Amino acid sequence: MKMDSEQDNSTPLIARISFHKVLETLEEIAESDVDYRSNYAKALLKHAEPFPELREGIADFSELEKHEKLIKNLLADLFPTALSKNEIKAAAIPFFNFTFNRTERFDAILENAGEDFGITIRDFEDHEFYIFCCCLILNGYYGRNFDFSKPLFYDIPDNEGIMKHYRILYNADFLEIIPTEKAIPITDEDINLLMDNYDNLAMWKEKFPQESWEVRGFGIISLFDATTEIAISNLKTNLLVTEEFKEVAEANFEGVFRSIYKISDLHIGFTEVNLEDNQFKLAPFDSDIKSHILKDCAEMSCNAVFKDGSLEKLLEDKKYFVISDVEAYIKKHPEKAGFAQHLLSQNIRSCILTPIVKNDKLLGFIELVSSRPKELNSINANKLDYILPFITDTIERYYSELQNEIDAIIQNEYTAIHHSVYWKFKEEALKHIHARGKEELAYKEIVFKEVYPLYGQIDIKGSSTARNESIEKDLILQIEKLLSVFKFIYKQDKLPLIEQHIYELEKMEVELKSPLKADTEGIVQMYITNEIHPVLKHFDTSNTEVHDRIAAYFNSLDSKIKMVYESRKNFDETLSMINKQMAAVLDQKQVEAQAFFPHYYERFKTDGVEHNLYIGASISPKHSYSPIYLNNLRLWQLQAMCEMENEYYRLRPSLPYDLDVTSLILVFSSPISIRFRMDEKRFDVDGTYNARYEVVKKRIDKSNIKGTTDRITEKGKITIVYSQKQEEAEYRRYIQYMQHNNMLGDEIETFEVEDLQGVTGLKALRVGVLYNSEEKPTETLSYDDLLKELSHK
Repeated sequence: MKMDSEQDNSTPLIARISFHKVLETLEEIAESDVDYRSNYAKALLKHAEPFPELREGIADFSELEKHEKLIKNLLADLFPTALSKNEIKAAAIPFFNFTFNRTERFDAILENAGEDFGITIRDFEDHEFYIFCCCLILNGYYGRNFDFSKPLFYDIPDNEGIMKHYRILYNADFLEIIPTEKAIPITDEDINLLMDNYDNLAMWKEKFPQESWEVRGFGIISLFDATTEIAISNLKTNLLVTEEFKEVAEANFEGVFRSIYKISDLHIGFTEVNLEDNQFKLAPFDSDIKSHILKDCAEMSCNAVFKDGSLEKLLEDKKYFVISDVEAYIKKHPEKAGFAQHLLSQNIRSCILTPIVKNDKLLGFIELVSSRPKELNSINANKLDYILPFITDTIERYYSELQNEIDAIIQNEYTAIHHSVYWKFKEEALKHIHARGKEELAYKEIVFKEVYPLYGQIDIKGSSTARNESIEKDLILQIEKLLSVFKFIYKQDKLPLIEQHIYELEKMEVELKSPLKADTEGIVQMYITNEIHPVLKHFDTSNTEVHDRIAAYFNSLDSKIKMVYESRKNFDETLSMINKQMAAVLDQKQVEAQAFFPHYYERFKTDGVEHNLYIGASISPKHSYSPIYLNNLRLWQLQAMCEMENEYYRLRPSLPYDLDVTSLILVFSSPISIRFRMDEKRFDVDGTYNARYEVVKKRIDKSNIKGTTDRITEKGKITIVYSQKQEEAEYRRYIQYMQHNNMLGDEIETFEVEDLQGVTGLKALRVGVLYNSEEKPTETLSYDDLLKELSHK
């Protein structure tokens, strides 16, 4: 009889293998009146009679070998021969690492594991073993009911090296617990104490000294193959606790799949898919998981891999793509031989490709491959149904964390940037993530060459003057309030100091009605705060009437700045409302414009709203660029300015302060380069030649019509500044089209712009806006619409 290694751990139990309960049962059968059962029992008892140790107990387990055949017959009712090739079963003492009288299947499992394999219970430490034996005594002898059981497993490899996992079940019906002379009686107090001290092994050993009890008889151990369930559980644990996908790979990711599929040469791969770029890519996992779709390259067009449209079918069905026999697949589908040959070149003869989809977004493909045909097929592909949700969640979580890391780099090293150029920043951020720990990379500036700029603004006309007027109104009103209070105090108490402050306040009132100087507001505010208010607080307690006047004055002030803040508040709120609404219109219409061709867009709120647009092939290299997209964006910009003017027209009646706006567009037909300035965290023109555009942009809005003192901008009109004849012709076509659509007025003004410092030769068109009182915004018209419209004329 082949034996397992004996238990070497210290234990409170002396194990004696005894079949006394089986023999007692046979004796009862022998006395029954069922002839064939009685005769069978009598024959077994006769064979066992010469060996009293079978009843009294065998402490030396090696003696079991000489009784192997007899023991097999004694336990025949418990181990039916007909089930020996199917059941995984043996006789044993619970928790001890040995078994005997194993079924044929149990023996075959151990034999496949190899001669050097020693069977042991997984994660069963000495401490745990000792206390489990003590609990066996407490339950079996003292009649307690401690639930000390936990799932126990044997991990046994098969002949191909695949680790199999077997759940252990014990039957202790044929065991009894007997105290020896070393046994210490256990009281209820002892049991209560032990119950709260599982971790105190010394206490347990004190109450249950080594070999102080005897376990006599045998138990029955039954195993069932839980490999798939354990493998899935291990996979879930690994996927849940790891922070990086690398750790998943290090946690024997492939080994888990091999246990599930029972395929020793199974390999796992993953390929990222970017459907926007129609590209397969190596996943950015810092691990040993490779791509079998890509083999030796970092990325490849999806069409180069799936030339026959099978990718579309795969994505449509969101189901597995299975080739059970690659060589047979080539013969059956010669038109699809390209990808199959690609697999054969990697010694892949069967495979399963599984799309990883989360929230209807394809993340990539999990690849299961084998060097043997038919090992992977459409039947066992369905095993992935159990584990795919966990893998999908983990990969999606990884990409989410990666995205957060990329965004953090962009935010820290660059800034919040427009989505049209996000790909460039992401590309740079990924370089740094991949280079981490290998080399030190400097964060380089991002440059886009050969782009066409568009600039526009809707400006608050005379905002500086209006702001000064609001300041002046508030300060005059506050001085009038103060004069009223001080004159009332002076009537009550004719102090020279009060008279002096009245004189100073009246002088300030006269000065405020003159043009406001740059420092006037600060001087007046400091005088009131530091000199006037302390005096009022001193007189606040003089009498009830004075107190009421002073309290009414302070209650009329703004709670934060302690000054009159009425006109300025109306002005600030008006400015904020205009900026907010204009920016909202522009942002909303930008969504439409991006659909024409991806381009860079930024806007700024000042005393109005400015916007910069840059369009060109370098902004979106994966799209085919054409000059028509620039034309389209220029027409869109002109329409957007009309839309913003109309929005202001609708908004104006509800504004707390009456202001006018003017609109301006700058046309610049020469391509420029823009560079992201790392120090300023923004885009700027790159190079001396390109700086001319920036100079024009900064100086144009305050310029006059040449030879006059009139500004080039005027309320209710859009001014278009240009320098070349073809630019004028282009915009006249746009204006003509928009006049036809009742967006612009009939009259078009043409004039030259005064010479600016370093800039001469600018011209301008100016056209009135036709205001539309309807709530709905005007429909955006494309450059194609313009061409069609003009072709009919």
